[in-house]
Amino acid sequence: MTRTLLEQEIYEQPAVLDGLLARETGAVSRLAAAVRAANPSFVLFVARGSSNNAAVYGKYVLEAFTGLPVALAAPSVATYYGRLPRVGGALVIGVSQSGRGEDVRVVVEQARAQGAITLAVTNDPASPLAAAAEHCIPLHAGEERSLAATKTFTAQLGVMAMLAAHLSDDSRLQDELSRLPDLVNDALTLSADVPGRAERYRYMTQCVTLGRGFNFATAFELALKLKELTYIGTTPYSSADFRHGPIAQIEEGFPAVVAAPSGAVFEDMDGLLRELERRRAELIVISNVEEALAMAQTPLPIPEAPEWLSPIAAVVPGQLLALGLAVAKGYDVDHPRSLQKVTSTR
Repeated sequence: MTRTLLEQEIYEQPAVLDGLLARETGAVSRLAAAVRAANPSFVLFVARGSSNNAAVYGKYVLEAFTGLPVALAAPSVATYYGRLPRVGGALVIGVSQSGRGEDVRVVVEQARAQGAITLAVTNDPASPLAAAAEHCIPLHAGEERSLAATKTFTAQLGVMAMLAAHLSDDSRLQDELSRLPDLVNDALTLSADVPGRAERYRYMTQCVTLGRGFNFATAFELALKLKELTYIGTTPYSSADFRHGPIAQIEEGFPAVVAAPSGAVFEDMDGLLRELERRRAELIVISNVEEALAMAQTPLPIPEAPEWLSPIAAVVPGQLLALGLAVAKGYDVDHPRSLQKVTSTR
């Protein structure tokens, strides 16, 4: 059976991460040394779509391991209101798969003019974004022919992890990076049957995706994949925010996709899972913890991983779930309606 382009690209992710580590580790190490010497006061990410979800992960790993405060830019402040805040003392990171998003480029360009350290994270080192920034880390993901981003997203997560490990100058974190290709390969092996199991949710019309800590970004990326591939109304939440009101919508059979790997926030996620189980929600659980998987109607196991790297494995079964569900619904997974590869926003 011929694989769709989307499935092919999902399975390319271990090789992409392997190539990224091989080709960019030295450059990231040198950039990190220069950034530490410049001593920026904070980090500002600017991104859209899947790239913004990667930036959310970047916020968590950089704040956790470098001590720098990290913010996400509101590009419209610069493009429509002409009022980019004072960022001259910052590290400003533009994240864009194509590098052709106008609003992301404008913010990076203006930040550089203010004297900020500017970095482009993009799959196209010849793109306008790369030209606007002082530094560029290419993703080396190759052409992504399916409209939904998969391998470029995990490559962006890989770059965020590399930046955190080298900016913190932590040899343990740097050593753990070498596990990334194997972690994703193992996640693919464990998820081989996920597309077929998605048939159970063929008539699902709404759901929530939940995560916390490093996997807050996972909840948002899985929601995006479900929305753009299956057109299901999907709302992402942190487990904390979910308890502040949205949990009221949970009733028997309501689907919840929960990223709950082991780590510092597992106790919180476990408590939420038990509450959802009491409410008889339909649980789809992504975890390496047997007790969490046992609560699920659809358990999606992932390999053991350091918590800070777990999102790069946890997103994989979610990608395959969205793929399988789109196929079950009879949709064209490589050309979702209303989407184009480069979305130009200002």
